[in-house]
Amino acid sequence: MRWVYLAVIILFAVATIVFAVQNFQVVTIAFLGFSARTPLALLVAVIYLLGTATGGSLLALLRRSVEGARRHTAGAF
Repeated sequence: MRWVYLAVIILFAVATIVFAVQNFQVVTIAFLGFSARTPLALLVAVIYLLGTATGGSLLALLRRSVEGARRHTAGAF
């Protein structure tokens, strides 16, 4: 099953890279009064990296919570 997950991650990363390479137009982004002009490819890459970092952190936190809950309920019986 690990190889399936790895294949899906690689395919998604390749699709993201292809999208980024094909979209080098400069776009304007605005957030909370701050605006910046940046190439769309750079924006996609930064958002992808932020998503992988936060998604991995959230997954680790959820795993730790589930393991802690299992230990707590296993000790109660």
